[in-house]
Amino acid sequence: MARFWILAAFSIVVWAPATLAQGTPAAYIRDNYTRSSHKIPMRDGAHLYTIVYSPKDKSQQYPLIMMRTPYGIGPYEEDKYRFTIGPNQHFAKEGYICVYQDVRGRYMSEGIYDNMRPQLQKPGGKKDIDESTDTYDTIDWLVKNVPNNSGKVGLYGISYPGFYTSAGMINAHPALKAASPQAPIADWFFDDFFHHGAFFLSHAFPFFDRFGDPRGPEPSTKRVTPPNYGTMDGYKFFLDIGPLKNVNPRYYKDKITFWNTMLAHPTYDKFWQDRNLLPHLKKVAPAVMTVGGWFDAEDLYGTFRTYQAIEKQNPGIFNVMVCGPWAHGQWSNAQATSLGHIDFGADTAAFYQKEIELPFFNHFLKGKGEHGLPEAYVFETGVNKWCKFAKWPPKGLSQYTFRFAPKGGLLPIDALPDPDKFGFDTYVSNPHKPVPTCERIAFGMPQAYMTDDMRYASSRPDVLTYQTAALDRDITLAGPIEAEIYVTTTGTDSDWVVKVIDVFPDNYAGKSAQKVTDKDMRGYQMHVRSEILRGRYRNSFEKPEPFNPGQITKIKLTLQDVLHTFKKEHRIMVQVHSSWFPLVDRNPQKYVPNVFFANDDDFTVATQRVYRGPDHRSQIRVGVLPAELKKE
Repeated sequence: MARFWILAAFSIVVWAPATLAQGTPAAYIRDNYTRSSHKIPMRDGAHLYTIVYSPKDKSQQYPLIMMRTPYGIGPYEEDKYRFTIGPNQHFAKEGYICVYQDVRGRYMSEGIYDNMRPQLQKPGGKKDIDESTDTYDTIDWLVKNVPNNSGKVGLYGISYPGFYTSAGMINAHPALKAASPQAPIADWFFDDFFHHGAFFLSHAFPFFDRFGDPRGPEPSTKRVTPPNYGTMDGYKFFLDIGPLKNVNPRYYKDKITFWNTMLAHPTYDKFWQDRNLLPHLKKVAPAVMTVGGWFDAEDLYGTFRTYQAIEKQNPGIFNVMVCGPWAHGQWSNAQATSLGHIDFGADTAAFYQKEIELPFFNHFLKGKGEHGLPEAYVFETGVNKWCKFAKWPPKGLSQYTFRFAPKGGLLPIDALPDPDKFGFDTYVSNPHKPVPTCERIAFGMPQAYMTDDMRYASSRPDVLTYQTAALDRDITLAGPIEAEIYVTTTGTDSDWVVKVIDVFPDNYAGKSAQKVTDKDMRGYQMHVRSEILRGRYRNSFEKPEPFNPGQITKIKLTLQDVLHTFKKEHRIMVQVHSSWFPLVDRNPQKYVPNVFFANDDDFTVATQRVYRGPDHRSQIRVGVLPAELKKE
């Protein structure tokens, strides 16, 4: 996992199952499973290429467990086998019929591909299709045609395959008994490539360069050759590109249709609304286990929103959420003991695979044992332990408000002295010298940035920092974090980044989890949670509007959920700034109709103010978990 992070979804979801043996010898699959390939007919006549691995032992029937993916299901050669099959290393020896399918229009499957294909709004003609109908038709064929199956089917997938898992649960085939969408894409305007209208450039650019159009109209096993950009310095590379309108003529050259389409839709218009799967997560029949990681830089939004949408729209079904201390897909690795400099205290992937994922599918597909799962099975970062809750967010949270105070203070509301009526803090935001994503040099989106040391940012004059005094007791934040800041800008557009950070004490004795580093962890500023809002969307994601220079404006921003303990003698810090590059594309800070087509001379320096007076109290609101509610 410690490698140049070009394409998180592609690297983990595609390559990990084929190349990480995870304790199961490669020869075991060949010796104990029969491989067969099929072209399964869909209701509109298209055929989807599917590979099935069936146990050679015919003394019993086996459930089917399937992953549908746009990333390829190779090896495609009939005499070659995958190194491991199923969701994790335990499934091969447990005994499942493991199924892999190229989704419509990808690799060896027929049809036309559509990124996050819109869901059918209502039942149409007999030949109308979406990803739900393709899943239904596939399951129907499998249970009727694959020998020795038990008639029960499970569905799983991480990231983009997580989206196909979610879609496959809708109007589900009766044989589908268990589904696990993991880090599922749910709504791209708020997840993965966009965050509240801000574009995650260093993730999206290399993703589409490799994923874009990997084949022509005919089925093919050909993969896109990874491009060589000639540098590891993403900050310089993306700055040199200039405005994003230069990407297509310089690099993509009209070969990636979706890039041009995406940039032509900067607002949350019908194009994006049609690709929001969440409202369609109804009539979900199987048991569902949604899985994600606290430090998933791509799809944390999708994890929580998928779980919440299923819970709200399908009362009474078995619906649980699992969230561990992981980056994107890290739970599927051979091990997950740390991320960046932060140690998790144990191999959390091994625990998840054996004690959570395997029992879930065994219970619902084999009737084997109790699953032992609560409504929410979540890892408490900061103290490194698993917790069980009857719902998420947990009941009984105390609501705390921390307000920005003079001299960089962050104070609980009941400890705030009478503030200066006109109090504010100022910084200059220069889009030609934006705040870097993290302290390391990287090209794509570094997967460990979500646990990184934020001291590099605290020392910059274009970053405001507010922090508490050293805590006199442990404080556990749980659930979403709400930021409300009052600002002015001398520009007519602006981005606003809010981070919540765990500041380690100066006498901290712990060591970095990166054994080869000499990183001094004393005073470490651990990134816990962050979000960004493209300011033009502060009132509406459908109808952007400029700022009035110098006019005080309220910015409200929801940061994703946490379960993190700030230990005694640590401090809670909040950072505010207006660029985050190249993770996020640069806002020109001059309002233009479409930021993606801004010109060089549109990028202007702006002076920003964050207010903390009695009438404009910038603050964050958090849920605090009482100690008596914690259950291991």
